[in-house]
Amino acid sequence: MTEPNTAPRNPDEQPHDEPSHQKTKRRWPRVLGISVLAFVLFVATFGILFSRYSVRRAFPQVDGTVTVAGLSGEVEVIRDSLGIPHIYADTTEDLFMAQGYVHAQDRFFQMDFWRHIAAGELSEMFGDSQVETDAFLRTLGWGRLAQQQYEAESSEGKAVLDAYTTGVNRYVESQSPSDLSFEYSIIEPLNHGYDPGPWVPADSLGWGKAMAWDLGGNMGAEIDRARLLSVLPPERVAQLSPPFPYDRHPTITAVGGAGDESDGPAFTVPAAASYAIDSAAEGVAAINELLQTGLDSDIGSNSWVVSGEHSPTGSPLLANDPHLGSQMPSIWYQVGLHCRVVSPDCPYDVTGFSFAGVPGVIIGHNNDIGWGFTNTGPDVQDLFVEKVNPDNPNQYEVNGEWVDMEIRTETIDVAGGDDVTIEVRHTRHGPVISGVFEAVDELPSPGFNAPEPYVVTLRWTGLDETPSILTPILALNTASNWEEFQAAAETFAVPAQNLLYADRAGNIGYQMPGRVPIRATGDGTLPVPGWTDDHEWIDYIDFDELPNVLNPDSGWIVTANNAVVDESFPYDITYDYAMGYRAQRIVDLLTSNLGIGIEGFATLQFDSYDLNAAYILPYLENALVVEGFDANDQQQDAINHLFRWDLQNFAGSTGAAVWNAFWSNLLLHTFEGDIPEDSLPAGNGRWFEVMRGLLDIPDDPFWDDPTTGEIETRDVILVESFVLAVEELDAELGSTVSDWRWGDLHTITFQNQTLGDSGIGLIEDRFNRGPYPASGSKAMVNAVGWTVTEGYEVDWLPSMRMVLDLSDWSNSTAVHTTGQSGHVDHPHYDDMIQPWLAGETYPMLWTRDEIDDDAEAVLILQP
Repeated sequence: MTEPNTAPRNPDEQPHDEPSHQKTKRRWPRVLGISVLAFVLFVATFGILFSRYSVRRAFPQVDGTVTVAGLSGEVEVIRDSLGIPHIYADTTEDLFMAQGYVHAQDRFFQMDFWRHIAAGELSEMFGDSQVETDAFLRTLGWGRLAQQQYEAESSEGKAVLDAYTTGVNRYVESQSPSDLSFEYSIIEPLNHGYDPGPWVPADSLGWGKAMAWDLGGNMGAEIDRARLLSVLPPERVAQLSPPFPYDRHPTITAVGGAGDESDGPAFTVPAAASYAIDSAAEGVAAINELLQTGLDSDIGSNSWVVSGEHSPTGSPLLANDPHLGSQMPSIWYQVGLHCRVVSPDCPYDVTGFSFAGVPGVIIGHNNDIGWGFTNTGPDVQDLFVEKVNPDNPNQYEVNGEWVDMEIRTETIDVAGGDDVTIEVRHTRHGPVISGVFEAVDELPSPGFNAPEPYVVTLRWTGLDETPSILTPILALNTASNWEEFQAAAETFAVPAQNLLYADRAGNIGYQMPGRVPIRATGDGTLPVPGWTDDHEWIDYIDFDELPNVLNPDSGWIVTANNAVVDESFPYDITYDYAMGYRAQRIVDLLTSNLGIGIEGFATLQFDSYDLNAAYILPYLENALVVEGFDANDQQQDAINHLFRWDLQNFAGSTGAAVWNAFWSNLLLHTFEGDIPEDSLPAGNGRWFEVMRGLLDIPDDPFWDDPTTGEIETRDVILVESFVLAVEELDAELGSTVSDWRWGDLHTITFQNQTLGDSGIGLIEDRFNRGPYPASGSKAMVNAVGWTVTEGYEVDWLPSMRMVLDLSDWSNSTAVHTTGQSGHVDHPHYDDMIQPWLAGETYPMLWTRDEIDDDAEAVLILQP
């Protein structure tokens, strides 16, 4: 048997300790408006106390015995050498109370921040800088929906949420804010008297809404296409929005898929309404930045499973690595939840990855089954352009009649300032999201001096009354076979995920869950008129009709955000799948290396091979010849490195540095001046397909640079882009080509979501870690992403990597990005960063003996 055909992990190809240069840093929104003077006075006053006592006082007690009121029996919390807690209890309520307690010990500030996002209450923490963001979040109404979900929760779900909430509050009540987390010591002089307040069950469900938005659909693509249609004819917009390449790349299942043809002519947004689209886009962008996502179709994840037929153990192997925005601390918190005696009254024996603030295990395994997630990305978001009554802005048109909007009032509590009251308007389609973050009349609108009689509303399954995320998670945690797994999946409404499955009996499977709308007309790719019934959602695809597969003849299943089904499927799932480059590479490696084991799977997860470069480099090579390019010594050296490159984007690679600089310059040189700035290429798989189409048309108008007065063709632009790339690398990394390293451009900084972008270096340095050189790139298996228009710095990544061995759970491995602890300077704050960067993993401990042998600390929680 052979290992995957990937380049070896040569030490010279691994990240260096420090990059020599760095591209312009992407800045997340500054949620903390700190006065520099106030900070300087604070540091001068407290000095050493600030840097040592205030930090370490927040480290939780992890050894000994603690009394926790409400427990019915003794609970053991065994933390292993990585700080991962393994919790043992006799009852379900005690188990989840302990999980809440432990989450609060290690991550309460993260939990507190996340619940303020979900509730639209950031101004309560950070003052008036967040009022507009809160207004948009209140408009979406995640907090209200979370409370409704709690009220509709089953008795079992409520019992778990109530127990978890009690555990969180028992810890919070025992600490002052500064003892909970060092961040509160920073906030205190700027928001004196801030009190986090008690946790409530809806706080745990609110984060599910935020994640549903993060993984929610194609709204960004919808806005982008609308903007492009305002400046380009439909046929040129079609070039920039190609369909999934069904003829070249694999689908997840054998049949079915969204067709790539619309049901009717594209709706052109009226010129007057384009400003409402822009206004809505402002709010959407602000929330995406806050959650550290761009709704990029390449953000989604990899997972694959093989049957025992293709495994050295004779049992299935399952791999998963979800792609999410980078942050500090990690979005994941690893945990084991174990009933000492598994029974119907205490059915949990599960380990894996959780969200701090949410009970249960999101991804992982129990004693019988293992599972992983990737994002399906179904089109479950539609933007409706509504006509508003010019004489009454609270009325909108429905089939020729004016109808009153539903209006509710929201009051935003602003730290250090007066409360702000807003009105939230709803039509039959959903909330009005234009004119919220930024008023329509404040946007650039030549020829218009007042808001036009249009608004934009959002129709999204995430705003419907659906089961909470807790319902499927608890069911997955206790499922023991395929039938129970499918029953859990049926309750998974939002966000729809590709669920991958394996069990100890040897079965492998895939299920797509979720509420996916059926539209009267249209395919959801563009904003649509809301004043008729032509584009209404008339139903949802029945769960029994959603794609699934059990034990395929091939003996393997691969999901990487590629098309779920082919074009014969009777319903539209989405037009905006990832383009299948990651899926194709995984299939190629799996099918040529059937029989590889756990180590081979981990190597495959780190594969950084560039299929896009493999396709485009022959065109560049030909252009250099056709154009008679007379290279200077530096350019020739760069050419030599580029065309001898093994196509692996490892941090230490010179060829990868040259290629990615060329790719970036090629996109910008080709499209700047042709399309709006907001629509310039991100550089992901969509743009791989766009460029692939253009390369076959040497005289396509997109090749022409409108600024030169001459007509450029493909080969000219290819050569000029190479020259620009070398000039950029010379300026960034120096004149010696052999010193150029991809990791010197492609760096990652794990950034605290609040204080990590305060604008004050001393605070940022305290909380952030990095920059580190990083391997990987866009639309490859090791999908460590960056955005062409913002530089080469990493903005999303494999947030964890996991491989499950169904023959022996103890052989399973994992890693996530930073560490278990959310406490700055704690030993487990950043101890996973270097292993993650190098593609290394650690054992996922399972048996009690293994856990006891690796125990770093044992905390007994007693009634």
